[in-house]
Amino acid sequence: MPIGEFGAPPLAAEGSPALTTPLYWMYEMAHASLNPARAVTDATKILFQNPLNPWTHTEFGKSVAAGCELFERTTRRYGKPDWNLPTTEVNGLRTPVEVRSIWEKPFCRLLHFDRKFTRPLRAPQPRVLIVAPMSGHYATLLRGTVEAFLPTHEVYITDWADARMVPLAEGRFDLDDYVDYVIEMLHALGGNMHVIAVCQPSVPVLAAVSVMEANHDPFVPLSMTLMGGPIDTRRNPTAVNNLAEQRGIEWFRSHVITKVPFPHPGVMRDVYPGFLQLNGFISMNLDRHMDAHKALFAHLVKGDGDLADKHREFYDEYLAVMDLTAEYYLQTVDLVFVKHALPKGEMTHRGKPVDPSKIRRVALMTVEGEKDDISGLGQTEATHALCTAIPNHRRVHYVQKGVGHYGVFNGSRFRSEIVPRISDFMVSAANTRLSLVAAAE
Repeated sequence: MPIGEFGAPPLAAEGSPALTTPLYWMYEMAHASLNPARAVTDATKILFQNPLNPWTHTEFGKSVAAGCELFERTTRRYGKPDWNLPTTEVNGLRTPVEVRSIWEKPFCRLLHFDRKFTRPLRAPQPRVLIVAPMSGHYATLLRGTVEAFLPTHEVYITDWADARMVPLAEGRFDLDDYVDYVIEMLHALGGNMHVIAVCQPSVPVLAAVSVMEANHDPFVPLSMTLMGGPIDTRRNPTAVNNLAEQRGIEWFRSHVITKVPFPHPGVMRDVYPGFLQLNGFISMNLDRHMDAHKALFAHLVKGDGDLADKHREFYDEYLAVMDLTAEYYLQTVDLVFVKHALPKGEMTHRGKPVDPSKIRRVALMTVEGEKDDISGLGQTEATHALCTAIPNHRRVHYVQKGVGHYGVFNGSRFRSEIVPRISDFMVSAANTRLSLVAAAE
């Protein structure tokens, strides 16, 4: 079962032995042991796709080639996907896009989707920092989110690192570090920014903005949009919320934490490994995934390349997962899903209280999906009850009808109904901030 956007695998029942360090090593050995079979399968696939082979054009030959592809795809380790956003359309003109890293620390890069204009814009567009979930999948899971904002916004996004690729010498990464990273990125961007937290990072982003306001930070964002985030999981708790409370933090510590094996750069780092998270993701909807792969086999045999390509595109993204540092994962489960520290006023950052009531200059928007089964309806809206100093005219709550968790930040309704509302909110927030500054002067 998942915890928020984290995938907590249902590998062990109550009373069963805890997972230990050799688990990850055993996984690596099992993956390596399949290499000879994969090589034979690849050669067989090439043989039965060769137009000179008479069997290639028969149903038997196509079935063999399709079976070989399914074996290869279900046993491969999927790498980090590319962004594949070479262009966007701005003011009716097709504009090239260059993805550049403009800030970097061991556990994250800040990416800028730099649009190469051939002529100046008529007016400046809102600058937005999208904080992607650090919850198993790569930031490219938000490709559709970025694509929707690119025509009308200057877009930046957090690109979190795979913990198994970060050497142990680089130190720990926990929830306090996450908050620090968000603050440092806002500083690096130099103000005049809007921030969007997609799902899980709603809590650290709200904490970061609270800390910045308490310190009278001049780089505090103009607005903060929280989308499908677990601010208060006591409201309308889902099955995944209940699981955390039933198990308790020690269960997760003993059953899903293991060490990175050699030869990965992060060898001996304690992590919640990606392959366990993927097991959780898949097991939630096992029948659906099995049906999808059966359909892929049928499409390959029939020669339906378009449908086969859609399957490949989706699963190349979905099956690409990364490891999370143990300290970050366990702190998040404990503070957000077990102790409910933020809504209770008990959350701290570097030993100091996190107080959302300090937020005064930042406009607030929350977005939820009517059918969200991960962050229940009302969990994100709870932010408004915490941010008591924000005037009513500078806060918005929106529930998108007919969508689940992922529909909050992707899909046709996101593009047509949610993005325009967020864009209007950002423009209004920026104009109001300018008015307040002018009045103060």
